[in-house]
Amino acid sequence: MANLPPSDDTIAAIATAPGMGAVGVVRVSGPSAYALADAVFVPGNGSRPSATKPGRVVYGHVVDGGRRVDEALLLTFRAPRSYTGQDVVELQTHGGPAALRATLDACLRSGARLAGPGEFTLRAYLAGRIDLLQAESVMDVVEAQTDASLRNAGFGLSGALGERLGTVQSDILEAYAAVQAAFDYPDDGVPEQALAEPVARAALELRRLLATAEAGRLSRVGARLALVGRPNVGKSSLLNALLGYERSLVSATPGTTRDYLEAPLTLGGVPVTAIDTAGIRQAEDDIEASGVTLAKRIAEQADLRLLLLDGSESLSEQLDEAARAELGKGRTLVVVTKTDLGGAWEDAELRLPLGTETPVRVSALTGEGLRELEAAVVAALLGSAAGAEVWLGNERHVAAITAALESVERAGAQARGGWYELAALDLQEAMRALAGITGRDGIGDETLASIFSRFCVGK
Repeated sequence: MANLPPSDDTIAAIATAPGMGAVGVVRVSGPSAYALADAVFVPGNGSRPSATKPGRVVYGHVVDGGRRVDEALLLTFRAPRSYTGQDVVELQTHGGPAALRATLDACLRSGARLAGPGEFTLRAYLAGRIDLLQAESVMDVVEAQTDASLRNAGFGLSGALGERLGTVQSDILEAYAAVQAAFDYPDDGVPEQALAEPVARAALELRRLLATAEAGRLSRVGARLALVGRPNVGKSSLLNALLGYERSLVSATPGTTRDYLEAPLTLGGVPVTAIDTAGIRQAEDDIEASGVTLAKRIAEQADLRLLLLDGSESLSEQLDEAARAELGKGRTLVVVTKTDLGGAWEDAELRLPLGTETPVRVSALTGEGLRELEAAVVAALLGSAAGAEVWLGNERHVAAITAALESVERAGAQARGGWYELAALDLQEAMRALAGITGRDGIGDETLASIFSRFCVGK
């Protein structure tokens, strides 16, 4: 069983990223934070740090015993009006590793304990300053590397996701009250809509949230985008054009790409790994055959396939049985290349299956159509969730909401059959599942320790 660290002592840690920078921060939190500041910081105006009004910035020097460590700025926050809900001081020094390490050592020698991963945010949660959903979102913001992942993290941090879940919880409580009334007073009866309506609202909202889970996942871990097609259709050229630099070898000789190349990029704020695969055709030797087999496997496993067709060559020669099979598969976007060479055929000649996106025409040479391709890729990846107000991006949240939906649906079925006691139990399960996301109603120490263990030290 994992144990949480104590929350009533004083902790300190470097709060800025490792490496050199203009400014670095050492954060201290706990009941002795101000006494510690008196020991390690000498204000330039001759005052004492503990006498400083909260929210003020004071210039001075960090000292360790009688030795001056560095120039610094001191920021002070009094409990409970601080991030952790405790007394907090921050020492802003020059951002070099030596200065920060010496400042932290001075704090530790003055009685602070080195903070563990996420311990400042854990204290904020335990003090009721934020809920567990917001706490997890703090780390998501820190880890965000694209606009999409930052947006996803913001849903939890701002409280938008919590508000949606609060609405669902209210509906479940309304249904629970109706079930309890039917159970306690069976002779009085309960109007069917008094139970059916809140259950339906709760189930609908939970389904809407789960429909955004894939978009949330892609915003966090990224999408795999496979470029597939016949040799010399322009896969390598398109990859280079999307990247803005030459990553893949381009040659007029068919079959040049025999292995696959991966390259990370961001499209519309979504992290993507683009994969240039070997041209798919009847292989001329064993090595090329292995490359073609691998290309097909990569295409099957990709989140989205770009099927490239040469717009300057005869369509009938390109659309063999294998290519037409790709058109019928989900998550395939047709890209017509080499538009700078003129069009040899019209889109209508493709006879795309019903529901297939309109082809995007591009030129890797001139850049024509690349913006449209980027938009089409993002739309294909995110689907209807692209315009959603909230995305689910945390696997723990997805699992909890899935469990809540299953319980709500079971409760509705039990109530329709007159099994009100069982319906009440299912609604209780749904409420517990959702409460586990915010942690407002308590959550086990082992779960908390697991969640905060992935945080960085100092946050």
